[in-house]
Amino acid sequence: MIDLHCHILPELDDGALDLADSVAMAREAESDGITVVCATPHIRDDHDVRIDELPARVGALQRELDRLGVAVRIAQGGELAQRSADGLSERHLRAVSLDGRGWILLEPAPGPLADELPALAGRLAARGARTIVAHPERHAGVDFERYLRALAASGCLIQWTADFIATAEPEDPDGLVLRLAREGLVHLLATDAHSSHGGRPLRMSAAFARLGEVCTPAQVDWVAEQAPAAILRGEAPTPPW
Repeated sequence: MIDLHCHILPELDDGALDLADSVAMAREAESDGITVVCATPHIRDDHDVRIDELPARVGALQRELDRLGVAVRIAQGGELAQRSADGLSERHLRAVSLDGRGWILLEPAPGPLADELPALAGRLAARGARTIVAHPERHAGVDFERYLRALAASGCLIQWTADFIATAEPEDPDGLVLRLAREGLVHLLATDAHSSHGGRPLRMSAAFARLGEVCTPAQVDWVAEQAPAAILRGEAPTPPW
């Protein structure tokens, strides 16, 4: 499995507290069958993340994991805030794309999804970047489904938080998120983990098992394996449904 959204870099944003915390997160990922973790620190004005330092930070963590025999690859990326995206240079936009291959993990502005988000995705596309919309479950509003469908129709992929899916309406298979999964609006899962000390776990297998209860095996395989691997190759995966 590939985790496309994780705050695993130490002492940087609101993620891993220190190197030991980062290593513990990577061990948790390894134990769950996750082989690649995209380091996606917040790229927004309330965090002092210097994009030019990211390669060195990713490299230092990777060397420590290799030294300890933790079989997880750390890929460079960022979680780019909607309000910060237009201000990035072309070089920095590429540097925060997932594994440098052109896919941008975009954090919607606080509050419900609104017209500016698809407009921004269009501007990013004009600059040669593709958009993954992060954790939409935090941005539900009156027109939530309409915005999700419009974003998907424009070529965006929708990434839900794995722990949210794993615990979604266990007694209600017709609940909103599981219905949207059946209808093809769950394109990607990721952990959005921040620390080994608490919060969302760096685990995805339970979420894919939950998806398997309401989606076809082919659909789950695309979400779990085919789509994230294609993203890290810089390809544009098309949902088979």
